[in-house]
Amino acid sequence: MSSVAFSLCAAIGTYLLLSPRRDRARPTDPLPPAQALRSANERARSALRQAGLDSISPAQILLSVTTVGMAAAAASALVLGPGVGAALVGLLAAWGPVAMWRARRTAARRAAQRCWPGLIEELRVLVGPVGRPIPQALLEVGLRGPVELRPAFEAAQREWVLSTDFERTVSVLKERLADPTADATCETLLVAQEVGGHLDQRLEALADDRRRDLRDRQEADAKQAGARLARLFVVLVPVGMAVAGLNVGDGRGAYRTAGGQVMVAIGIGLVVVCWWWAARIMHLPDDERVFGA
Repeated sequence: MSSVAFSLCAAIGTYLLLSPRRDRARPTDPLPPAQALRSANERARSALRQAGLDSISPAQILLSVTTVGMAAAAASALVLGPGVGAALVGLLAAWGPVAMWRARRTAARRAAQRCWPGLIEELRVLVGPVGRPIPQALLEVGLRGPVELRPAFEAAQREWVLSTDFERTVSVLKERLADPTADATCETLLVAQEVGGHLDQRLEALADDRRRDLRDRQEADAKQAGARLARLFVVLVPVGMAVAGLNVGDGRGAYRTAGGQVMVAIGIGLVVVCWWWAARIMHLPDDERVFGA
């Protein structure tokens, strides 16, 4: 039990050391526990909606994280013996459901980046030559768009049907998509709806800008393809060597000793640091949400 508590404290300390600091003022008066819990729950639900996981609640995510972590720790304890190594493996495995959710969220954002130039061009045609009203054109384009974007436009359509308030409809859409291009497009349409202006020229300039940004990102991703493949060996090679060590001589017993547990913990820590460091180096900067809620 003491080894598990020690590993948890070490993991929390490592996270606090590696997480970036926020240079922003903190409120002097902390929120009440009930209000803080509701705020965290709302943020989690918003993130799940952006990932297209509307049917999954934060409690289900927490349950899956706990179940996967405990199962992985138990399985590792059978092989490595109970101790720090098994606890660390459980902690890493518990991150699996969250990593899958983040991967799905990233995939949805990349799909939006690829599709927005075409959507903006279609929007230009509907608002200009065809003569559709701006709200109708926006919803029509979105509902025919990629599958990853449709839930957000369906929610915006429900808001438009209930309120016929374009500003509230745009707010729902921006909150669901959480995408800088979606923010800029919605704000452009909102301004044109309220005060008018040369909408065709603005949409054309926005589409051209998005195409250039998409082309640059695709070029950068192509150049990093080899590095991303090589990063897999950061995990595969140590795991393969550890499995081989189990079958050599009294390797299985060596893992269960105190020294073996320490070496396992050090190896896992080095793998995590190398993976995180490689991810930071290859991370492409995200566009800032200037018009975000």
